[in-house]
Amino acid sequence: MIVGGGPVGLLLAVLLAGCGIDVAVLERRAEASTRTRAIGIHPPALAVLGEAGIADEVLRRSVPIRQGVARSGGRTLGRLRFDPAIRALPQWQTERMLRARLAELNPDALRMGVEASTAEQRGGRVTVQTSAGRIEARFVVAADGARSRIRDSADIAWVPLGGRLNYLMADLPDTSPYGSTAVLSFERGGVVESFPMPDRKRRWVALTPTPVENPSCELLARLVRERTGDTLLPGGTASGFEARQHLASRMVSGRVALVGDAGHEISPIGGQGMNLGWLDAADLARTLTQALRHPQSALFTDVMLAGYDRRRRRSAWIAARQAGFNMSMGRPAGAVALVARTALMRTLAAPPTRELLAKAFTMRWL
Repeated sequence: MIVGGGPVGLLLAVLLAGCGIDVAVLERRAEASTRTRAIGIHPPALAVLGEAGIADEVLRRSVPIRQGVARSGGRTLGRLRFDPAIRALPQWQTERMLRARLAELNPDALRMGVEASTAEQRGGRVTVQTSAGRIEARFVVAADGARSRIRDSADIAWVPLGGRLNYLMADLPDTSPYGSTAVLSFERGGVVESFPMPDRKRRWVALTPTPVENPSCELLARLVRERTGDTLLPGGTASGFEARQHLASRMVSGRVALVGDAGHEISPIGGQGMNLGWLDAADLARTLTQALRHPQSALFTDVMLAGYDRRRRRSAWIAARQAGFNMSMGRPAGAVALVARTALMRTLAAPPTRELLAKAFTMRWL
């Protein structure tokens, strides 16, 4: 049983169903989300989507991000080439593909409008209390996000990492000259980022000194213009978000496992969160498939799950450190700090570190 029908829970269900495993997905929302949310799909995650049978459709519908450019004060500090390219696609479209694929493999797997509250383990089984009654399974996977109730009921600690920063974001008509290039502008007042999207749109993100109570495209356009000189056209809805980071103290408790944001909340600056969750799902699908093929060996199951826990916590820790670095580089800076940061960016964007940096940004270290 998978609690949470977002992109990570759906992918895990598809991978398990493709191996012939009986799976149910409980999603508290009665209707699918249409929010854009995450957009970046990195090469290792695209390979996993290939295992799920939707990579070709993702490639058709997405747009490539072939390079990244770092700027400051109107000057180019360096360029990173992404080969293979990062793909940009709104999260709701990827979720729709995964739901359709799951329906092909198991039409009854997804149960919308069912909210899970607690998971109780006894005798090698897990009973989940839901709004539709009590449901029992051999294994339960928490894919219910950073505020996971299943994680809490399994008594797994949620450990904060570092500080928090606030951002303003909108997806707007793309009138920029940047094409398939991601642009990161490290300015005195804070970072401005922009990324190409399908349908001739571009995502703009700007650091704000405090949370924005009334997000607006007008405010975002003003911040972008003041910091970079770029002009934004209206035509979208702005939203504010707080970037924060947490790691679960463990990814497994008995027969309850965590995936995605339930196990690690990674800052969206850098676009790692959803991809990291998909890689969790791929690892856990292999782990559970092996465990279910040896149902009489509790020791074998424990060893397999312990390996999953060790591997995924290590990956989450690396991702959190990289995201923390990304956030720190985008903070407001005085004159001295800005000069130092500019020098560091020039160094990182030059050989031989340039290739390592490109590898890190495309998550090929996983």
